[in-house]
Amino acid sequence: MALAWDEIWAYGGQLICSAKKIVPKALGTGANKIDHSAYIQGPLQVGTADDYSSADATVMIGSNGTVSTPDVLYVKGNKTQEGDTLQTGDKVHKGDLTHTGDQTQTGDKTHNGDKTHNGNLISSNLKSCTGQSCSWSGSSINIQGWKGFDIQHPSKKGHRLRHICLEGPEGGIYYRGRASKPLIPLPPYWKDLVDPTTITVSLTPIGAHQDIIVKRWDAENIHLQAQGGLPIHCFFHVFGARIDGERLIPEYEGESPEDYPGDNTQYSIAGYHYDRRTE
Repeated sequence: MALAWDEIWAYGGQLICSAKKIVPKALGTGANKIDHSAYIQGPLQVGTADDYSSADATVMIGSNGTVSTPDVLYVKGNKTQEGDTLQTGDKVHKGDLTHTGDQTQTGDKTHNGDKTHNGNLISSNLKSCTGQSCSWSGSSINIQGWKGFDIQHPSKKGHRLRHICLEGPEGGIYYRGRASKPLIPLPPYWKDLVDPTTITVSLTPIGAHQDIIVKRWDAENIHLQAQGGLPIHCFFHVFGARIDGERLIPEYEGESPEDYPGDNTQYSIAGYHYDRRTE
């Protein structure tokens, strides 16, 4: 049986649509009922009738079937999500968002504002995150910010390889190789990138002891010397600290990276605002 009305008004009551009179506890009953509340047992489809060909979910929201609107869902206020979320397609979110549970994102995602996420965040393309901060806790993005990479294993089928970046209390760079002459030319850009007073050199003789020493160095060359004019054959590692910014302050008092006493625009901190950069 079907009934048709131009309008339906329920004054001071509830709208119930179910196989039998079922009222969820959250809506209350009798004297405790919440007026103007509604319950639909579902599934519920909203929007254009042809957008779905089967009952794919309890609530299905399609394109607007009456007037043209830019969005199919508009929420004002905070949103609390419990459980997993599968997002297919682009997503734009403005405002604060708290999410509990695993979230899988396929497609671009733009987020403006703070985001607190508890659970794993698996994203094929986290496009950008702008605002005061973005923080992930208890998730696959570690707030401690171990900087690493994870790739398909180069020699073991069905395995992966994960390495973590070397860390230190300076903006250090290195140059390594094999020397067969008493001169190690440094890369040409080192003279404008590295403080020569911070340069250190490690040498490992190959084949036999040669008593090799570093005789002198500057921003462009490392000069070697072997005992008694012996031919030089060695591995070398040259390290230096960058000169194109202020010196790193490894330890400082504070509650977050925003409390860093130096120039914070020089850094992009993994696990805190990674990867947000200042132009």
